Amino acid sequence: WLPWTISETRRQGPKRFVKVEGGGNAGNALTCAARLGLKPKLISKVADDSHGFAILKELEADGVDTSFIVVSKGGSSTFSYVLVDNQTKTRTSIYTPGDPPMMPDDLSQSTLLSAFDGARLVYFDGMFPETALFVAQEAARNNIPILVEAESLREGLDELLKLADFVTCSAKFPQAWTQAPSIPSALVSMLLRLPNINFVVVTLGEGGCLMLERSANEDSDIEERDVESFLEFLYKGKDDSLAIPTCIPSAVTKFRANGIGTICGRFYIGTAEKIPDSELIDTTGAGDAFIGAIMYAICANMVPEKMLPLAAQVAAAKCRALGARTGLPRRTDPHVVSFLH
Repeated sequence: WLPWTISETRRQGPKRFVKVEGGGNAGNALTCAARLGLKPKLISKVADDSHGFAILKELEADGVDTSFIVVSKGGSSTFSYVLVDNQTKTRTSIYTPGDPPMMPDDLSQSTLLSAFDGARLVYFDGMFPETALFVAQEAARNNIPILVEAESLREGLDELLKLADFVTCSAKFPQAWTQAPSIPSALVSMLLRLPNINFVVVTLGEGGCLMLERSANEDSDIEERDVESFLEFLYKGKDDSLAIPTCIPSAVTKFRANGIGTICGRFYIGTAEKIPDSELIDTTGAGDAFIGAIMYAICANMVPEKMLPLAAQVAAAKCRALGARTGLPRRTDPHVVSFLH
């Protein structure tokens, strides 16, 4: 389901600023990807109410193909109310789910095959696991790479992750899912447990991101390092004086996580843009913007050293405006144009 979102920010006492726009992880991420130059198709569901029609109109205006969105006769579209505190920069979301929910019966195989025509990547935000798994299985049968967002532990997410080629996750997810003692060891565990995954990225807010990419090179001469001490060493190369996003790559290494195992790959530290406090308006949807840029980068065959700074810069641009979509940059935006080449 795609939510219709009201974002409200309060500054200087009782004065409020209100923005009404479309929302939802997938809707936001695909809007971002469309503004960067992709031609995304969205499989989702809305009701035939005023919110539903407004959601469709906004997506279409941004270049998102809505022809595969199911419109329910009756029911209600998902709705969220997001309160943004301008002083603390924190958010509170009041979520009202849509009804009836999207089910596999809403989609025929011919509809999916039509949606997959020309597709280079399929992205799942982890919602509605039964339907998501149905679509993912069909995508896998058609050899279309799959990107899965792992925001939190959810029913059915394990089965979806098994089909993934790429994973992006929140800061808390890797350890919650693997029970590993740290994020670096958790990423090693994820790649060992999910052998189809090419890379996993964990977002760390203003701390940037951390990425582990699998390497096919299993040369016996490759040095083996303890993952914890190695990441401590790699982080020492981070230049905290730089305001713009950067990427610090490692060489191909065998990373050992005690009690978990060893994986051959490369770590990448991605830094975030340092946004002046006066310019930081709202972090709602920053993760969705990051994922939208990751989708663009995968489809453009970008190397991680370019992908991670682009995603960080796009997320930072979003944070300079109220709501999840207002600040999403277009590919001609001076904030991001240099990161696209």
